Amino acid sequence: MTEPRTRQTANSLYLPPCTIQTSFALPAKRLLLVLGGRAPATSWLQQMGRNLPVWAIDHGLDACRAASIVPQRLIGDGDSAHPDSWDWAKKQGVPIDKFQREKDDTDTQLALRTASEAAHGQATLLLTGAFGGRFDHAYSTIFSASRAQVPVVLADEKEACCFLHAGESLRITCKQHPKAFSLLPLTDAVTGVTLQGAHWPLADATLTQACPNAISNELESADNALSLSIRSGILAVYCCWQE
Repeated sequence: MTEPRTRQTANSLYLPPCTIQTSFALPAKRLLLVLGGRAPATSWLQQMGRNLPVWAIDHGLDACRAASIVPQRLIGDGDSAHPDSWDWAKKQGVPIDKFQREKDDTDTQLALRTASEAAHGQATLLLTGAFGGRFDHAYSTIFSASRAQVPVVLADEKEACCFLHAGESLRITCKQHPKAFSLLPLTDAVTGVTLQGAHWPLADATLTQACPNAISNELESADNALSLSIRSGILAVYCCWQE
């Protein structure tokens, strides 16, 4: 069983389509990592990048360049971003962490570790460009993010995913009504799952990784919000606004 994490700062994360409020405090330092999956809409990236420091992760550099956002750091092995974008980053004086292509970790795993170490474990990481693209990379990103040493949220204008660990709870208040949301166990079992505000609520339920069946639920609360808590395990909470 994993232990509840403790933080020393605010417990709310504001995204364009929703607000996530957690029972554990989120570090006040926020960092936007632009990954190499499906690029977020340029307007969305520009909106988020106005208020957050931005790091580009290899192919995510192309999205930054398209949005005219000069990242504060570039991490990757250079196998996916366009060579012109790498030249652009060098001309802009962007610090670059260049890795060999033949390595065990993905660029995203390296970025999660580097960001956590740079912030001394006191940062909330927002990952965009994390959806779409290759399934194996998405799989690796989801599990790596869920076990990072700092809180991590995946988001763009279409989808968002956050994580609960043992003993934690959260409330998601949507500004835009989602098409659906799902609860995805990332451990063999997640126990004590209590969900309110949904068409299919749960009370002290057990969800298993072997048979994930809390899929494609709907919000039904008057305030367009869901409340969720778990007793043990790791649970991903996924929301979809656009397919």
